[in-house]
Amino acid sequence: MLNLYDCELSENCYKVRLFLSILGQEHQLIPVELFPGQEHQQARFRAINPLAKVPVLDDNGFIVRDSQAILVYLACKYAPKGKWYPLEDASRIASVQIWLSFANDLNETVSAARWVQVFGKGGNMAPQCRKARQLLTVIDEHLWFAEKNGHAWLCPGEHPTIADLACFPHIMLSDEAGISLLDYPALRRWTDRVKGINGFTAMPGIFSVENN
Repeated sequence: MLNLYDCELSENCYKVRLFLSILGQEHQLIPVELFPGQEHQQARFRAINPLAKVPVLDDNGFIVRDSQAILVYLACKYAPKGKWYPLEDASRIASVQIWLSFANDLNETVSAARWVQVFGKGGNMAPQCRKARQLLTVIDEHLWFAEKNGHAWLCPGEHPTIADLACFPHIMLSDEAGISLLDYPALRRWTDRVKGINGFTAMPGIFSVENN
């Protein structure tokens, strides 16, 4: 049984829940209250992840921390070979890794601003929002050119990859950081495509297509 240490409102936790749902992989959620409970800082959780961060995946005693690493692990172990992580194509592997790194940048900007705005987590939103808009422009332009070349996803190919799932929640919740997607039409079309993936599941602030 897969156990996922999870916070319902976390973008990084959601992307793992989303992938597990898409895969139809049985799992158990173990809630970790970040605010106000600070359960991630307690010794019991730090024994699992000394960095005191969620999500953490426990696969029969094998611990994987960091949401991007968990996506890679699930794609390699539980998804059809190469479908979500292109194991035999060096250029596509590099492309996926580029966008996984980009997801980390989104987390440090868009999501950091969201946590200040929504949860009162201390910090100055202005630098994060400024950098976030630059990142959204980059990914919007990338997707626009991809569409012109007949590609629907962040990485070339007919099927989405874990790169799409890694970036998706940070972008979808940008409104909660005070950053509208109205100026990013290619991004909006891409988010609709992600919502159309079989097995898609919602979270607070992210709704399925039929609920839009």
